[in-house]
Order: sequence, then structure tokens, then C-alpha cells
Amino acid sequence: MTGKQGERGGRPRRRLSTEERREQLLSVGARLFSESPYDEVWIEQVAEIAGVSRGLLYHYFPTKRDFFSAVVERESARMLRLTAAVPGVPVREQLGAGLDAFLEYAEAHAHGFRAFHRAEAAGDQAVRKVYRQALAAQERQILAALAADPDFGRLPADRPELRIAVRGWLAFTTAVCLEWLRGGAELNREQVRDLCARALLGAVTP
Repeated sequence: MTGKQGERGGRPRRRLSTEERREQLLSVGARLFSESPYDEVWIEQVAEIAGVSRGLLYHYFPTKRDFFSAVVERESARMLRLTAAVPGVPVREQLGAGLDAFLEYAEAHAHGFRAFHRAEAAGDQAVRKVYRQALAAQERQILAALAADPDFGRLPADRPELRIAVRGWLAFTTAVCLEWLRGGAELNREQVRDLCARALLGAVTP
């Protein structure tokens, strides 16, 4: 076999599809952005780790802003999908399962979770806007679930107190999860889940 046949270590390299390559680059980016501030991550690092040319990386993501925004949007979509409310099931019944799925995701994709929440500290206003839009989507999802539950539906979703309570709970849960992932919380997953569940119910219960 010759080098022209694209072999490495005696085994042929499989050409990645467009979606697979994009996912590979975003995974590398999530790790780098989770470990270093936005301004300290260089697009050349991503290309080198992924084993691609800078030109190919720029083909997928024209700027670092586009790249980090894509990392944030990817993690947001995952979190929204995992924590989507089940229609017709009371919030109290599905809260534990939803938090279990969320915490399992955060633990399994710790780099992405940390990178997502680093976006608020990025100096780039466009990146911060993407992050805040993602948080707003989470907020709307929780408010919609509360509005559909008879136990909470009598609380108007547009009431400032309710919106602020949900927004504050998201910040609380984020802080708890980041501390837990660092190993500083000294709590297991079940304890973190119960803590976060109690915090939400205490904040929004009439």
C-alpha cells in the first residue's frame, strides 16, 4: 500500500462525511473552549488537533466567532432535547427524570457543558448573544411546562416573578452542576438532582 492510498499505520483512513467532520471539529472546540478562555483559543489549535488544514476548518466555520457560536448552539440543542417536557405529565413527576437526563448529559459531555457556560464571559458580543438566546430557550421551555401543568398553570407565564424565579433557578443549577463536575460539591448525582428539584419547586410553587 502506498501513501497515496491514504493509509496510516497499515490501515486505510475512512473519509469522514461532512456531518462527521463538523461534529469532530465541534468536539475538539468544546474541549479547548472548556479549558481556556475564548481569547486564548486559536483556530489553528483546532485544526492541528483535528488533523485538518486551516483552510478546511475555515470552510466549515469562517471565523472563530462562528465556530464558538456553533459549539454553543450544539450544546444548547442537546440540552433542550434531553430536558423537553412530556405533554400531559405533571411537572413534579417528570422533574426528577428530566434532571437525571440533564446531569447525565453534563457528566458525559463535561467539555461541552463547560464550554457552553464559558460563552457568557467571552468578549465577543455576538457569541454572548447566542448564549443568552440559548438560555432564553431553556427558560421558555420550563415556563411552557409549568403553564401546561394544572398545579402551576394558574401562575401566568408572563409574570415577572415567575420568569425571574426560573431564570434564577437556571443560574443556580448551572453553578451547582459546574461545582459538582469539578468535584467540589461532595454530592453524588442523586443528591444534586434532588437539590435542584427542591430549588425549582420552592421557587415556583404558589
